[in-house]
Amino acid sequence: MATTLTLLFLIALAVTLALRLWLASRQIAHVRAHRNAVPVEFSGEIPLSDHQKAADYTVAKTRLGMLNAATDTAMILLFTLGGGLEWLWQLSSHLFNGDIARGLALVCGVTIISSLVSLPFTIVTTFGIEARYGFNKITPKLFIADLLRGILLSAALGLPILALVLWLMAKMGSAWWLWVWLAWTGISLLMLVLYPTLIAPLFNKFSPLDDASLKERIEALLTRTGFASRGVYVMDGSKRSSHGNAYFTGFGAAKRIVFFDTLLKQLTPAEIEAVLAHELGHFKLKHITQRMVLTFALSLGFLFVLGLLIDAPWFYQGLGVATPSTAMALVLFFMAVPAFTFPLTPLSSLQSRRHEYQADDFAAKETDSGELIHALTKLYRDNAATLTPDPLHSAFYDSHPPAALRIAHLKGARP
Repeated sequence: MATTLTLLFLIALAVTLALRLWLASRQIAHVRAHRNAVPVEFSGEIPLSDHQKAADYTVAKTRLGMLNAATDTAMILLFTLGGGLEWLWQLSSHLFNGDIARGLALVCGVTIISSLVSLPFTIVTTFGIEARYGFNKITPKLFIADLLRGILLSAALGLPILALVLWLMAKMGSAWWLWVWLAWTGISLLMLVLYPTLIAPLFNKFSPLDDASLKERIEALLTRTGFASRGVYVMDGSKRSSHGNAYFTGFGAAKRIVFFDTLLKQLTPAEIEAVLAHELGHFKLKHITQRMVLTFALSLGFLFVLGLLIDAPWFYQGLGVATPSTAMALVLFFMAVPAFTFPLTPLSSLQSRRHEYQADDFAAKETDSGELIHALTKLYRDNAATLTPDPLHSAFYDSHPPAALRIAHLKGARP
């Protein structure tokens, strides 16, 4: 069994990497091939220079993504079959007493090494690609401050939660996976409530919307759609990036609406209303709830499978580990699973794109669809989103429909 698992794992890793590189190569070739002509649907709205900028920006990000994919695969191999996890466990066993302390040390070791490997990619993206195309606004000082805040927050929240999970795994018998799932679900819901007021303000400043006319327009939209929130806020996104966005955050009565300050500068009040109506559509059509239910259901299924594997020696041996433990089982499982589930990515993307079309339909009923079309066109232009993605790459990855299909849908032509 161990040998079979090793072979299947290697095949899954190879297929996943090959698929990622092949799709990226298709994306680069397709975007380049359409670089010198603006699609007819946008010819009057987006200049050729902006279209070419979006193409070059997409190619640069995709190329870096290819290198990142290869690095991720190599790191997984080194951790598993290369003996990295076994070495970290032996090291933690010499430094700490008790299974929970050793488990925390193992996970921290994996996290630190993974973060150090991914840090150069983050730096190149932020200070290389994003800066080259005029999007980066973050300073090295703020970048480091964000990094340190993130580390401290992850430690303050993550370590106690992980300790609870390891304790449940050790103390709750064969049904530990159910108890872990219940704890994780409860904590996730609690974090949705606490995030807007306790966590997000650690990184950004949130101010109540002070544009009276825009606020009145938004409140009228909320009233006629029956949506209640804790307020409309503006986030200082411009101190890190010139990309614009809007989102809902929180859960239940704690929901709040957040606009990036960059978005308010990019769009007119009518366009902002249309964008907000789209986001409202996700809530009114229960897309958020559906995604949460699916996420919780999948996590329950994965934990159940791990419950079946945790006492199987071949599970550890097949992935390069000689010393079984609850913490090792957790790390091994969630490190190996993505290689087997990656080919299923298009299913998630398909559901997400359907939700986007439905939210667009909702916005078109509650506001002027022409304003949403204008808003989307500006956002495509200002965020350098390619108008000509490779169809297969888009179908595999993209959570939103391609620009041309989305605009056509809003104009009444179903894709």
